[in-house]
Amino acid sequence: MLTDTLADLRTVPDTERLARAALSRIIEPGDEPAGLLLAEHGPIEALDRLSLGRHLPAPLARNAEGYRARAAVARPAVDLDRARSLGARLVCPGDADWPSQLDDLGPIRPVALWVRGGVSLRLLALRSVAMVGARACTAYGTHTASALAAELADAAWVVVSGGAYGIDAAAHRGALAATGITMAVLACGVDEIYPRGHSALLARIAEQGLLVSELPLGAHPTKPRFLLRNRVIAALTRGTVVVEAARRSGALSTARRALDLNRMVMGIPGPITSELSTGVHALLRSGATLVTEAAEIIEQVGDIGTDLAPTRRGPILARDQLSADALRVLEAVPAGAQGAPVERLVRGSGLAADTVLQRLYELGSLGLVARTGAHWRLA
Repeated sequence: MLTDTLADLRTVPDTERLARAALSRIIEPGDEPAGLLLAEHGPIEALDRLSLGRHLPAPLARNAEGYRARAAVARPAVDLDRARSLGARLVCPGDADWPSQLDDLGPIRPVALWVRGGVSLRLLALRSVAMVGARACTAYGTHTASALAAELADAAWVVVSGGAYGIDAAAHRGALAATGITMAVLACGVDEIYPRGHSALLARIAEQGLLVSELPLGAHPTKPRFLLRNRVIAALTRGTVVVEAARRSGALSTARRALDLNRMVMGIPGPITSELSTGVHALLRSGATLVTEAAEIIEQVGDIGTDLAPTRRGPILARDQLSADALRVLEAVPAGAQGAPVERLVRGSGLAADTVLQRLYELGSLGLVARTGAHWRLA
């Protein structure tokens, strides 16, 4: 079974996994002092210190009571058993399935990630793009996000977003509609349905892709958790695309995190009259890359020299190939049915009569001019 295969990717000892499961209930996402303690002493020692409230550095000692209260009700073995019954698992640093790019977050990297779904988190993250934007998006934003996500899925790229209303949902649905894989990074437990209106969508993502969260089972979303979740989206993926965002949109925090992590940041331009595009346009002015199609996104995040977007050009017309003299003669030829004699075209073009006559016959062979008696006119 696939779940057995994923279990084989675990290399972290059970005692450490239990400790990290407990710590995911005790430590809030992005708790830098706790992350420093964890990095220095390891998960087992860090859990012991936080549970007892002893030997803590000053930033942690101030909140020792809160850590102890959470530790007292943590039941990591129960959480792990319940996760297994839901088809979920805990992926820890050191596991073969841990995406190493999350280590770029340093002391604010997740303690561990609760993952629901039957595919490898690390392998999906290797070829993934984040697509984020406004919740209250326009029809333009919905269509654009859905179409781009479908095109990325067609090119075997994983679309990552936050499972929210608006652009997030459009991105997830676009990838799923193209029979692609998508990943939702949540600000709640992977067993929770938030928003409630996305129960069917989140269930489908769990079946076809992955639900991911650093929060334990049963955890509810809060505003700080949404913002801190964005750092995981930014770190997990090769680049971030912002489709629609106002100047104070939370989606821009994902872009800023991506910039801090030296990930590619891209923006989809919108109407200059739309408030929901002002944040994206400001992002583009500050140095983000403007993209308009999936091929351009892939060019930014794909392999150098191979994943290049095709060069788009307008149609080549016959007049594009004309010499300077031929263009001057063509501009002198009137459009009316009467046309004009060569003598008049000589005055209009400023060229010699022989040259005008030669160019006229060249233009005639291209179907650009026609002769009626001694007069020439545009065809």
